[in-house]
Amino acid sequence: MTRSATKDRAATSWRITRCAMRLADEHGLDGWTMDDLAEAAEVSRRTLFNYFPGKLDAVLGDWPGFEDEMLAEFRSGGPHHDLVLDLRTLVMPLLDAKIADRAWLDCSKRVLLASPRLLTVAHERYEALSAEVVEHILVREGATFGAAGAKVAIALLAALFDAALDGYLHDEGQHDFVHHFDHALRTARTLLGD
Repeated sequence: MTRSATKDRAATSWRITRCAMRLADEHGLDGWTMDDLAEAAEVSRRTLFNYFPGKLDAVLGDWPGFEDEMLAEFRSGGPHHDLVLDLRTLVMPLLDAKIADRAWLDCSKRVLLASPRLLTVAHERYEALSAEVVEHILVREGATFGAAGAKVAIALLAALFDAALDGYLHDEGQHDFVHHFDHALRTARTLLGD
């Protein structure tokens, strides 16, 4: 697939997900059909099913993977030679489009909290991504670091993300998400005596 085709596919996928999230916010997860989504996203039903097999996947959207170059740098100990900072650098590009829009994040939070089924699937995706990152941490830090240590690092990252998200959503546009994440990271380091 060419870079242009990949970009077009990503844009269509994102448009479908935004429409699915809006429909779920306005009507609940069971208050709309895939036909409604195809119409809202201005795609054919066939195209819609080429992107997503059902509502839950459409609302959650595609979860991007790590870029090979960034992953290789992380696994070799970079770019900062600090595990938590390097995890931050690795994960931030995955959130790029979604963290730029406060209204989108606020809507996402409402929809997730309103649907236990959706929350369960999101948690399953998070667990799969976490398991992948644990493996990358173990390659980077070595087997003596241990899976338990890697899981603590992931849990810390998730807590920092949650604190940053809360700060970002209540900041009324003063600072970007990265500012709030870095503030949460500095606070955690102070609390942990690092």
